[in-house]
Amino acid sequence: SGEYVHQRPAALYKNQGESAMIECSHSISSYNVILWYKQSNYSELVFLGYMQFKTGFPEDGFKMEGDASAGGTSTLTINQLTPNSSAVYYCAIHVDSPDTVPQ
Repeated sequence: SGEYVHQRPAALYKNQGESAMIECSHSISSYNVILWYKQSNYSELVFLGYMQFKTGFPEDGFKMEGDASAGGTSTLTINQLTPNSSAVYYCAIHVDSPDTVPQ
């Protein structure tokens, strides 16, 4: 049906102390929240925060900018890379509803 969630880049190589940016975009019109997670060493997902429309709610050490609406691009910035930053990062989309608070 042409609906998608895209994340890029597929892989990123940076030096310790640098910052890194990951982008997420999607095409589903009723979904206006993007959630960010990281997974280290195949363990549980760790919630990094979320973006609702054009407002970011990141955890410490991260920045979230852009637009979480369909057709927009949301950017996760990892402010200062450490060895612990080496992980798989995921974005997910969430329907925007006053009854739900993403976690």
